[in-house]
Amino acid sequence: MESVSQFAMPFQLPTCQVVPMPDNQVSLQIDGEERTRWHFDAKYPRPFFYPLIGPSGDTLTRMGHPGAQNHDHHRSVWWAHAKVDGEDYWSENGGTQIRQRLWLAYTDGNDEAIMATRAGWINKAGREVLEQEMMTSVRPGPEDEWFLELQSTFTPKAAQVTLEQSNFGLFAVRVAAGVASYWGDGEITSSEGAQGEPAIFGQSAAWMDYSGAVAARRNGKGVAVTEGITYFDHEINPSYPSHWHVREDGWMGASLCRHEPVVIRQEEPLRVRYLLHIHREAVNSAVAGRLADLFNASPGFTVIPAKRKHRQFEVMREK
Repeated sequence: MESVSQFAMPFQLPTCQVVPMPDNQVSLQIDGEERTRWHFDAKYPRPFFYPLIGPSGDTLTRMGHPGAQNHDHHRSVWWAHAKVDGEDYWSENGGTQIRQRLWLAYTDGNDEAIMATRAGWINKAGREVLEQEMMTSVRPGPEDEWFLELQSTFTPKAAQVTLEQSNFGLFAVRVAAGVASYWGDGEITSSEGAQGEPAIFGQSAAWMDYSGAVAARRNGKGVAVTEGITYFDHEINPSYPSHWHVREDGWMGASLCRHEPVVIRQEEPLRVRYLLHIHREAVNSAVAGRLADLFNASPGFTVIPAKRKHRQFEVMREK
């Protein structure tokens, strides 16, 4: 008599996976290949994503500045802010820390994989002043392109916290040297059609793109190809469309508080959403415009108590 197992369908691994790794790291994978890694070990002043792997297999981001060690706080893709109630959470000289306290849920899937974590922003006196609940989604695009979506909710531990006026913060990207305009052949392009730092710095835009040269293998030889990162602001963000802090030396950030502070109250937490599109070739503005519309129309994430066994929480898209 034939067993039931002979007729059972083979187990299929989800296309997108969250894979915990040693040394307080999490690998975010598509089709079994790492696209980025989340680093949250306490030896670092704050967590960060590194690398961001482009379609060619090379990283589109880097750690630090190519020419100045005093920018070592530029950790690929990261959360930070220069002035929080008078204290520096941007540089690594302020005595402050951002510490992941726990992970809430890891969810694999064919459409996307989602990681939910909780971190504390700790002042130089060692007191946690702000709680950050972060949702991270990785999902595939065409031809090995992919998307990294970030949602963070910030809740003060006391009555309120002020993110003071500053160009620096809240979510930043440091591109690889070859992608940068000064160090490589990169080009910065905004949703408004402007190009280059002088035309874009401090200007308002719904999205920003940095595209330039990365290494790829073709017929066994190393060649330079153009790839890039389009960074989308979301219309729920208080500063939307944000004024951008961008530099020809390879960094970009939507300045949440460029012109005025943001006061976060305990009864009204701050939620922000951003999207990174890791793509082939130079930016296609028409495609980026459609993606911006889709992102603005998309539901955010929520964490709920788990209904399934062996889980504490579940993370999913809001209805």
